[in-house]
Amino acid sequence: MKKTIGVIGSGQVGQTLADGFLKHGHAVMRGSRDPAKLADWQAKAGADAKVGTFAETAAFGEVIVLAVKGTAAEEAVALAGDGLSGKTVLDATNPIADAPPTNGVISFFTSGNESLMERLQAKAPRARFVKAFSSVGAALMIDPDLATRPTMFICGDDEGARQEATAILAEVGWEAEDMGRAVAARAIEPLCILWCIPGFLRNDWVHAFKMLRK
Repeated sequence: MKKTIGVIGSGQVGQTLADGFLKHGHAVMRGSRDPAKLADWQAKAGADAKVGTFAETAAFGEVIVLAVKGTAAEEAVALAGDGLSGKTVLDATNPIADAPPTNGVISFFTSGNESLMERLQAKAPRARFVKAFSSVGAALMIDPDLATRPTMFICGDDEGARQEATAILAEVGWEAEDMGRAVAARAIEPLCILWCIPGFLRNDWVHAFKMLRK
């Protein structure tokens, strides 16, 4: 079923996801602090593409995607306001610190006993956050061309929201592995660190994770 999707974030990840959802027939609004800078994208993206502020984008979407830098995520959620209430929010952010990698290993501004998504859920308790799109680069987020269907690890406190995320992921080429409640984001977010190491060490950015079972 086609949806209205609000993508909060004007960077590469936001554009990749917005373009992908448009490709799959959804109506999309991209949100920015300065919507005017997305005018060129809107002009090229077609009739189903809109732009707006964070609050307008949150109000527009039946489903919201949060695709901003981790350091800006809490402020973005605050600016989105009540438009997030009751909605599935696909959280693609990671708590990457503003520091260079060490031997290919990036730093987080969170500890091992908390996650950025838990912070965001606390800031917007009526939203239904689901961690998704956080353990792969933008190039493979939509319809990944790989030898096998890759796995996206998800979690969130609302089971219905996790089911909705699972259906959206399946539509764009992923199998979802449901890790349960939001606390599992403490394990999922660090997958970003692991995913980035081959990129920084060997310029290898075209890979994804896969859950295998006997």
